[in-house]
Amino acid sequence: MAMPVKSLPVFQNWDCGSCGDCCRSYHVRVTDPEKALIESQNWPAESLGGLPAIVWDKHLKSNRLNHREDGACVFLGPDNRCGIHAKHGAAAKPMACRIYPFVLVPAGDHWRVGLRFACPSSVANAGRKLAEHEADCRTYAKLIEADQGGSVEETPPPNLQVGQPIAWDDLLRINVAILALLVNKDVPVELRLRRVAALAAFCRPLRFATVTGIQLTDFLEVVVAAVTEETPLEPEAVAPPAWVGRTIFRQIMAVYCRKDTGPTPGIAKRGRLTRILAAWRFARGIGPIPQLHGLMPATTFEAAEQPSGPRDSDSEDLLARYFRVKIASLQFCGPTNFHRGFWDGLESLLLTFPAICWLARVMATNGIHPKDEALALAVRIVDDNFGYNPLLGAGRQTWAVRTLAERGELARLIAWYGR
Repeated sequence: MAMPVKSLPVFQNWDCGSCGDCCRSYHVRVTDPEKALIESQNWPAESLGGLPAIVWDKHLKSNRLNHREDGACVFLGPDNRCGIHAKHGAAAKPMACRIYPFVLVPAGDHWRVGLRFACPSSVANAGRKLAEHEADCRTYAKLIEADQGGSVEETPPPNLQVGQPIAWDDLLRINVAILALLVNKDVPVELRLRRVAALAAFCRPLRFATVTGIQLTDFLEVVVAAVTEETPLEPEAVAPPAWVGRTIFRQIMAVYCRKDTGPTPGIAKRGRLTRILAAWRFARGIGPIPQLHGLMPATTFEAAEQPSGPRDSDSEDLLARYFRVKIASLQFCGPTNFHRGFWDGLESLLLTFPAICWLARVMATNGIHPKDEALALAVRIVDDNFGYNPLLGAGRQTWAVRTLAERGELARLIAWYGR
């Protein structure tokens, strides 16, 4: 019997808008049973442009759906709809295609539901409330449980950090405290996230071996009240990030900006030397920004340091939804974020805020995109990588984010790029 599905955010909507973006951007792994099912459907060669439906990918070390020369999946029709879905129904599609953009996270005795904001409909908050997708999510949960071949109820909670395990109940108590700092619509998202960073900085050195249950809840209520009162209200009251903070941040941005596949690849696709030179320029932070993503306009590192000014209510709402969904679903730690511990995962998520703001400034260069559209595009690009780009899962990246947090640079970056 599948575990129940919980934590479907009522403040977030989604329905497929048939934009076809995911069918152009991702290489979808295909299991042996899925391969056999698709081959049994006897697709005429002409309907697939004369291409095989499935190919072996040496990088994925797996079979995957094939793509046409224009980057689209061979099953994507001219109406931007999946041919498998149209002819045989949703159940005939590979599991990865069926589930996207939902992310199901095992949390002890239930599944939590997250969302990929790389999907334009997620960013636009378009469609039905997520709670109305509960039946589909229960089906997806059963598929995942069957695919894993074991009891997901035995999935252990992520450690708070190395050598510091915690029970599921207490982990969720900490998560509730963090969410309490995010729901206050009377203050900017930038301030809410600095308060979360302050809570993480205060709690990370502590050990909760004896403070559990209701005692932990009471303790966290005191901490939430303290960081709410003590965190500076204005970003201008926070010291600018130091040289080391900016340097590490730009190197992380080089990973978030890089796009090698899909319809909008950047210059990194040209080869290893191009990637090395681009990484060196990001480390220096002077002059033109290498266009690692095909949608990045030509601009400079100096321009990306200029304040963008206040965000409108729609942009604030998008950022609030993004962080609340990621945190409520626990999508930021454990198996959905390279098995990072709770605090490491939370800090890596907090770093996406300055990453989004930095990239939004780049996208708004010379009015190419209005500010709100630039921010929405930045959210999609950053979330396309968060938890999925293997470069972000490397040990060096964990060290880099932890260094920023330990030096107090994380809160400074949030304030600086949130201006």
